[in-house]
Amino acid sequence: MNQTTLLALSAFALVSSITPGPNNLMLMSSGANFGLRRTVPHALGVGIGFTLMIVLVGVGLMGLFDLFPILNTVLKVVSVAYLLWLAWKIANAAAPDTAGSSSGKPMTFMQAVLFQWVNPKAWSMALTAIALYAPDRNIVAVLLVAVVFGIINLPSTSLWAVMGQVLRGWLSSPARLRIFNWTMAALLVGSLALLI
Repeated sequence: MNQTTLLALSAFALVSSITPGPNNLMLMSSGANFGLRRTVPHALGVGIGFTLMIVLVGVGLMGLFDLFPILNTVLKVVSVAYLLWLAWKIANAAAPDTAGSSSGKPMTFMQAVLFQWVNPKAWSMALTAIALYAPDRNIVAVLLVAVVFGIINLPSTSLWAVMGQVLRGWLSSPARLRIFNWTMAALLVGSLALLI
């Protein structure tokens, strides 16, 4: 991969990683509701899970979607159902108590890793990245795409958790927190329209 292609891949990774989508909206909501420290496993799960997803898509899963187009429809149905359920959970998240914890729980590392497989934006990003920057699905090219995304994705998505943490004090009012959670849930549902 030449320097120009590497710069183009890096720009694609940055833009697709830092723009709103299910992962970023959920990280922002988690940062606001649970604080940054409790959101770290979620953020790490997103970064590592997505990097792993790129590798697996590049070394074979993309071929399955080529062979069995019905898998695209199945993936969309499962993704929409799961994201709607997550939006409901975000909308109804309990306010943090005075000790700074919440009666709910943030997404765990493994839940965030597994979430990548039902996240339509993650699928779109992985399939596009492989199609554009590793079209022959050569393992070296696939690993390079995954490494570039791994380096760029984690800080980009973690920024959303930090923004949620920054808003945490302002959201100490139950009314503002309720509005924030319902807004995040609505944006998560709205992101489906753009991605499907």
